[in-house]
Amino acid sequence: MNGTYKPGTPCWIDLMVPDQQAAIDFYRDLFGWQGEIGPAEQGGYAVCTLKGKPVAGIMKAMNPDGTVPDPLPPTAWTTYLSTDNVDGTVKSVTDAGGTVMMGPVDVMDLGRMAMIADPAGAVLGLWQPGTFDGAGIVNEHGALIWNDLATPDLPAATAFYSSILPVTTARSEMPGAEGYIEFKVDDRTVGGIMDLSALPPGVPPHWQPYFSVDSVDEIQAAVVRAGGSVLAPAFDMPAGRMAVLADPQGGAFAVITATAPEQPA
Repeated sequence: MNGTYKPGTPCWIDLMVPDQQAAIDFYRDLFGWQGEIGPAEQGGYAVCTLKGKPVAGIMKAMNPDGTVPDPLPPTAWTTYLSTDNVDGTVKSVTDAGGTVMMGPVDVMDLGRMAMIADPAGAVLGLWQPGTFDGAGIVNEHGALIWNDLATPDLPAATAFYSSILPVTTARSEMPGAEGYIEFKVDDRTVGGIMDLSALPPGVPPHWQPYFSVDSVDEIQAAVVRAGGSVLAPAFDMPAGRMAVLADPQGGAFAVITATAPEQPA
């Protein structure tokens, strides 16, 4: 483990998909992850590893009673922010105009979690660690390196997140990143907030994970070969070279070869 994630820091990601095994196989081939469908008593949740350390979760889309939802929810990655008191954070969420979608609930002895949506509708998780802090490897090829929020109202988003967790925000001073908001914990940048208007029409507010890769162009080509899609072809930007991709089931994610990688953990 990298040690405890400070409250407000993105600490874990997971993916909900209709075909869990197909997703496990896709990310194994793409990033080198290892994982298998978990036991039934844990809802089949798969903890994928890289170099023997937990890197992300993959789960099958299902209702709490184990039935398949109809219609199926969109395939999507969920970002989890760490908290030292999930119950208190959840109360702050409702006070600040957000929505509690699930929880708080205990996940065995691993931790306590809740699922929420911010006032604009972006869904995210909250994680209070028990024996499990979160991702055990970051900032390496195939591992999480960044998370950011796309929202239609930057001032409202900054007000909401700073009211529910000990985070601060500041406009980025990186050249070419005007309007981008840095998400900080103890004055250390751990994520970002961007204006939704920069994305194609119809994209809903969301949190998106970025994976570190040695070659964005090679990963983009591999995604296409595997039946995935390219949402934003590889391009150069102030923080490095990146692309926005989607797996064959529609789960969107970004990949980046960072010029000066931030440390989210």
